Amino acid sequence: MIESFEIYWAMFLKLLAAAPLSIFLTAVAGTLGLIIGGATAIARLSSLKWIAAPAESYSFMFRGTPALVQIYLIYYGLGEVLPDTWVRHSFLWKYLRDGLWYAILALSLNQGAYLSEVFKGAIKDVPKGLKEAAAAAGLTKWQTLRFVTLPIAFRTSLPIIASDTIILLKTTSLASTITVMELMGTARVIQRKTFSIYEPLLLTGLIYFAVVVAISFSMKKVEKRYAILAH
Repeated sequence: MIESFEIYWAMFLKLLAAAPLSIFLTAVAGTLGLIIGGATAIARLSSLKWIAAPAESYSFMFRGTPALVQIYLIYYGLGEVLPDTWVRHSFLWKYLRDGLWYAILALSLNQGAYLSEVFKGAIKDVPKGLKEAAAAAGLTKWQTLRFVTLPIAFRTSLPIIASDTIILLKTTSLASTITVMELMGTARVIQRKTFSIYEPLLLTGLIYFAVVVAISFSMKKVEKRYAILAH
């Protein structure tokens, strides 16, 4: 009994050590996704077709294909192209050999595509009267977007952003398919070494659940803070 506990405790500690990488992937891809999503949403609402059309195509393509396919295409595609360019002989290569950065790129683009749809709807839902009032106060179109439209759209999008961030955390498990040793990748290594199938998965699930609870709590605090500031 004691021996079994020690084995499971060792598994748990190894998985816990891998959790920061999953959180790092979520934080970086989530932040970049917010930036990409906001910029893409603005581009999609542009009256200029040469700006709106590429943004619309990117959003539709990434929302219409599985995240795993996107990770594979970016990792194996760029992994074959980059070694034949100047990058192979630059300081960047020591970083770009690591699957982590390809995972971040793929996850950021995936998250950005979904958030662009969220922000697009939120921007369109901002009351027209507020925009007219901003224009009457002397604000330019871009000042109105920056100080009025985007803050309101961001605030109304917070619950969906929180939900998408949780989904992103779970999606980071796909990074293990390109040699990134986050939670799921570590769990698979433990499975191969110990021949235990269910125990590593159960422990991994518990850690994911704890992180999801932490994200949910944090996002609720942010929502409350924004609600106070809005009043």
